[in-house]
Amino acid sequence: MNARMTNLAQLLQRHAGTPDKVLYRQWEAGAAADGSGEAAAWRDYTVAQVIALAARWQQAFRARGFEKGDRIAVCLKNSVQWVAIDQAALGLGMVVVPLYVIDNAENIAWCVGNSEARLLVLDTPRALPRLRELMPSLPAVVCIEAAGASAAGERVDAFLPADAPPFEVHPMEPDALATIVYTSGTTGKPKGVKLSHASILANVEASSKVIALRETDTSLSVLPMSHMFERTCGCYLMLHAGVCVAYSRGIQQIGDDLAAVRPTLLVAVPRLFERFLARIEQAVAGSVVKRTLFRMTVRYGWKVFLGEANLFERLAYARLQPLVAVPILDKLGGRLRLAAAGGAKLELRIAQTFIGLGLKMIQGYGMTEASPVIAGNREDDNDPSSVGQLLDGLESRISEAGELLVRGPSVMQGYWRNPEATAKVLSPDGWLNTGDIVEIRDGRIYIRGRSKDIIVLSNGEKFPPEEAEAAILDEPVFEQVMLVGEGRHFLTLVAVTQEVDEKKLVRLANQQLKDFPRYVRVRRVIAAKEPWTIDNGMLTPTLKVKRPVVGQRFAHSIEAIYGKDADD
Repeated sequence: MNARMTNLAQLLQRHAGTPDKVLYRQWEAGAAADGSGEAAAWRDYTVAQVIALAARWQQAFRARGFEKGDRIAVCLKNSVQWVAIDQAALGLGMVVVPLYVIDNAENIAWCVGNSEARLLVLDTPRALPRLRELMPSLPAVVCIEAAGASAAGERVDAFLPADAPPFEVHPMEPDALATIVYTSGTTGKPKGVKLSHASILANVEASSKVIALRETDTSLSVLPMSHMFERTCGCYLMLHAGVCVAYSRGIQQIGDDLAAVRPTLLVAVPRLFERFLARIEQAVAGSVVKRTLFRMTVRYGWKVFLGEANLFERLAYARLQPLVAVPILDKLGGRLRLAAAGGAKLELRIAQTFIGLGLKMIQGYGMTEASPVIAGNREDDNDPSSVGQLLDGLESRISEAGELLVRGPSVMQGYWRNPEATAKVLSPDGWLNTGDIVEIRDGRIYIRGRSKDIIVLSNGEKFPPEEAEAAILDEPVFEQVMLVGEGRHFLTLVAVTQEVDEKKLVRLANQQLKDFPRYVRVRRVIAAKEPWTIDNGMLTPTLKVKRPVVGQRFAHSIEAIYGKDADD
């Protein structure tokens, strides 16, 4: 593919020969065929319609004097408009800066200013008053959903011309910048990852060898396109293969969307599958018979998957699968043939459950700085306890600290105007330090933790807290957790929970930690009822815990515990 393509906008252009092919579906109000606007409905968008919309955006860019290399910030929910803006800008050699709709105004303003974007595209003008307070020099703003023209921002129908010349795609140099993607910023200001057309195209090509896609497939898009995992795998990869993408309305409507769209593919973070599993377990909890049959189905199905089932287990699973598993999987639309998880660690019990029910589930691994996919399990070579094998075109090695280093065409150029940060993770000869502690066996990568998140106790014992925290979260009483204890002689757990009995919480946490080394035990628990959210600054837009922020928020309680127990 890379030999033929130099511009990501060619992914759309290549479908021009099939103008009536449906590429996208989305829920819209007033989508009645007669234009009456009587009912909301799912609307299909063909190749011709998407290309025509992208061409109108290109003409609007030209009319306002935008040039190759200019940055366009996009802060929209997933939609056909998102795709059209992205492909239009990329086709002209402009640089797309994706932003999270759910992010706070301070972060949005910082990213827009840091990237020196010439245009900001918003869903609604709701955040504009605050953005203008933060940025007196806010660039031109276009709002997709706005009741009328105002000083706050230009309406999209006024910004776009009615007609435009044909969609244009310029050939790009190998190092031409395509996008600046800002990382979550768990430990400071977001850093802008510079990714070229060539690096993303290389990642799309390599990823296409991991997942076998069909033009008859339909994918339900649930992750924001500001997340590089969704942009590469949920957008560009699907566009490359000609897969129809339907945009979910949101997590609250996910059940209805699955039923309506009936996808064959689902690419999502593990949290979504955790939600599905929680609903399944809740549905069978009230009946001993249902619960028993469910557990038997999963157990036998998992053994069949591993090739370890005896004759009785295979026969039992053949009877149980249509009786128990099929009705459950029907809740996911009934046609789902493959689920791909990435963006965070997939707990083995999640994979065991869905694979045991008969759903093919694979997980991949990556980071924004690698465009983003680094490794992935294959449908016919799947070890759910690993993140699979390295993608074609990448090479790897392990540092003295046990960190995975990767090098190849999909690795970033560096951080936008931040050479100091770049030098910390990218060597002069192109090796990217992922920061993940790994083990590699038989070509498969096993993630063991994060080097920069290692807790070192005062006795010299050290461990990455991520796996321990994930184990604790398997106990339903804990909603959100973070372990602390750097430089201390025991661990304290900060937890969002409705339980107030600290002794009970300590006991439940340590029950989940029984398979960890003995020094990985909780002695005290700081319980809080208020959830950690993006709005209160405790989570990043990708829902990762901001460890320094949480630590600061509970600093007084943490210090009180270690002061009180200093001599224990």
